[in-house]
Amino acid sequence: MLVFLLLCSVLIAGSAVSGADVVESVRAYTRSQEFDYVSWTLEALGSKLAYAALQPEKLLGQQKTLEIVNAYIAQVQKVQQLDAALEVIYADPNTKDPQSAGEPLKAELMQEQAHLATLAPIAEEILQAQLSQILTELGFGMGGQVIPPVLYQVTQLPLSLVVSPRTEIKRLADISLEAGLNTPEKETLEQQVFDELDFSALVVPVGGIGAYPTMVMQTADLVWLTEVIAHEWTHNYLTLRPLGMNYNTSPDLRTINETTASLAGKELSLMWLERFYPALLPEPTQKTPEPSAPVLDEDQPGFDFRAEMRETRVTVEAMLANGEVEEAEAYMEMRRQIFWENGYPIRKLNQAYFAFHGAYNDEPGGGAAGADPIGPAVTALRA
Repeated sequence: MLVFLLLCSVLIAGSAVSGADVVESVRAYTRSQEFDYVSWTLEALGSKLAYAALQPEKLLGQQKTLEIVNAYIAQVQKVQQLDAALEVIYADPNTKDPQSAGEPLKAELMQEQAHLATLAPIAEEILQAQLSQILTELGFGMGGQVIPPVLYQVTQLPLSLVVSPRTEIKRLADISLEAGLNTPEKETLEQQVFDELDFSALVVPVGGIGAYPTMVMQTADLVWLTEVIAHEWTHNYLTLRPLGMNYNTSPDLRTINETTASLAGKELSLMWLERFYPALLPEPTQKTPEPSAPVLDEDQPGFDFRAEMRETRVTVEAMLANGEVEEAEAYMEMRRQIFWENGYPIRKLNQAYFAFHGAYNDEPGGGAAGADPIGPAVTALRA
């Protein structure tokens, strides 16, 4: 079992990190800030193997395991609330000595984080087992074992530096950076790539990464969490098959892969919730956020985000096809300001933005994918 997991981690992580098509000239600016996947994977696998031997989902019974997951979600919410309250103290200009004022809250936060650290590994084992049960019943198991096994870990996620040519929308590189880069650091890196290499660049957050174990952002939203876990496992599953192995071969294959993972993640999440957490089932018209994209409020009255973004993408592609590169970039900045004025805090709208977000094309209306027919074709095939 240990050998199998290590083999999976090498095969899956190597593909998911998108290392094969990285532009080496860009890495000259990122090497000191790149995320160390090898160290993270070894540490995560060690933790998973230690807790897998306990099999809490079998020892405790279904009712107790559900209570543990609910306690974990409540604890995440408590930690996030304390963290937000502490941030307010430091941000409040009326607080003369934020360090002293925040000390009691900081001590409480550290205590609650320690409690969360004890709950998290057990809750993760339970959630992994629940999804494995559903996948086995759907025929994804072999001798009672899902291949690859469902393994995920909540962690602080790396950021992605996405690089595109200025003359077209195409992902040339997707380099994982250390978590925690601040906005000035992101801007500096993007500007260096633009000025010195003449590429469009954007540092973006992600909600999950298909390494092995998969990496998932901390959240108190169990609906979103189940979708992301299932989405990222689908990437792992595909990586052992031609579609996943050829993830970086072309933009079309990447879009097929991401759209497939998005559709599978949503379907599996609904089955998961129906089986174990029926009270959390969303209303039929309610949408959960895209797992690998920033969460934006798409319900602003009088402003259709997806339609406006689709129009922007289509217009930019037409301008670039005519060789109007600088004009397209000026247009995107103008459109970004319109999005900003309507409640969508997009920091930078450029070719790299569309190269990244355009791959997620499972929702009608196109959005950042514009008129790309690949996503709708995959959705129609599934239907």
